[in-house]
Amino acid sequence: MYFSENIYLYGRPLANKPDMEKWLEREIQLAKNIQTKLLNGSVPDVKGAEVKGLSIPARLIGGDYYDFYPLGNGKVRIVIGDVMGKGIPAAMLMILTRGAFRSASESSKSPSQTLTAMNKALCQDLRSLKSFVTLVCADWDPHTNVLTYASAGHMMPLLLKSKERKVVELPKTLGIMVGAFPEYVYEEKEIALETDDVVLFYTDGIIEAENRKKEQFQRDRLIRALLKYASCPAHQAGQRVIEDIYTFTEGAMQKDDMTMVIVKIHQET
Repeated sequence: MYFSENIYLYGRPLANKPDMEKWLEREIQLAKNIQTKLLNGSVPDVKGAEVKGLSIPARLIGGDYYDFYPLGNGKVRIVIGDVMGKGIPAAMLMILTRGAFRSASESSKSPSQTLTAMNKALCQDLRSLKSFVTLVCADWDPHTNVLTYASAGHMMPLLLKSKERKVVELPKTLGIMVGAFPEYVYEEKEIALETDDVVLFYTDGIIEAENRKKEQFQRDRLIRALLKYASCPAHQAGQRVIEDIYTFTEGAMQKDDMTMVIVKIHQET
């Protein structure tokens, strides 16, 4: 790559290629720090459940996203998403997505309304950039032990039913990716949860992680890991699932961002 000697930064010339490379490294590190703070912000106190999110980008910065929004009266809204692509372009779109989620959550009464508002706000920009975002949005209500959820083209979360020691996928909802049609209206469903049930939201980088033989981790291994660590606190379960993925991949290069949110239901209130 060629860098012109006439490039200026803050009014001062960058005399050579090493100067430009050092500046780029600093800027990328700053971007990583900002993204880390946005993703690893404080988790709100969630009555009746333990919640933990974690994200590991394939590059220095990534396009996966999760967030929490307190709704009052003990309720909390959860979102997880995957922006098309990786690296800096995807990270920039992730920031837009986060802003749209926070704005929509202030005025929307449900997950489906939140996704509908986000899609309307983001659609023009995403279409102009030929990009899209997949999302799952869910509201946890500790007073009714009900999880209400909606999907925008994202894979459905997994539910570990503690009493039955069985993992199932949440019933599907209709919903296309954000960025396709600005007037699209999303649907939602709800499910009652019980003590020690676990809900796992995740992105495709988890199940598509590859080992050196090009074999993928796949959903079956994720289900087995979820069952294996069902008795662990949410934060430990998430870390141990990631450790299982690293053991499986045997040091192979990570090709996609890996993100998950774990919700473990506590004693009924």
